[in-house]
Amino acid sequence: MFVTSESMLLQDVAEDLANLVLQSEPIEEYRKSLNRLRNDQEAQQIISKFTKTKDLYEDVQRFGKYHPDYRRISKEMREIKRELDLHENIADFKKAENNLQSLLDEISIVLGRAVSEHVMVPTGNPFFDSSSSGGCSTGGGCGTGGGCGCKVS
Repeated sequence: MFVTSESMLLQDVAEDLANLVLQSEPIEEYRKSLNRLRNDQEAQQIISKFTKTKDLYEDVQRFGKYHPDYRRISKEMREIKRELDLHENIADFKKAENNLQSLLDEISIVLGRAVSEHVMVPTGNPFFDSSSSGGCSTGGGCGTGGGCGCKVS
């Protein structure tokens, strides 16, 4: 790739955009909630317990209901998942993470549309995927190779 004044300008604008994101409210809330989560010993214990239970659960899932500990581990998994979801600092972190992801998705869509209405911008969010050009609703395909039943362009 050749370095041109246009590519240097584009890089400068991209860096400015990145700096704006880094100074935004969603990233600030994300950093605060991440710091609170990292310093919360109870939350760290719940996360550790969840990780261990998840490993057991995945092992049990290979055999399904035929595994001797299927019911016990499935119940433990539901209980620890509920505990994880209801813990204040963990829930705050998840909310901040989702808000930041939404901001990044919106930026991706704006950038994609600036290039062309036909640029597909996979966001992982059905709201943005269907509203962005090229999504399944417009017949542009969804990136699964037509696995969802959409028209593959």
